[in-house]
Amino acid sequence: MSCVPFCICVDDKCPNNPMNQDKGCTPCVAECLAKNEIPVCFYRKLKPDMDRKQDYTFKGFANFVLDEKSRR
Repeated sequence: MSCVPFCICVDDKCPNNPMNQDKGCTPCVAECLAKNEIPVCFYRKLKPDMDRKQDYTFKGFANFVLDEKSRR
């Protein structure tokens, strides 16, 4: 098991979570890139209590950022 001090992922059941394997963030990032998605930690950085029902595509993340910026 690997400890990544900055990891803010709350999905401890995910096999790619650094708590569940010894390769750090690499498996998560690799899977997201293969799907043309952004890792959830980028979303949680902006909104820690975010709803998990997100559009994780690049465009979805851009919209998420713009929505959060307009709320501040």
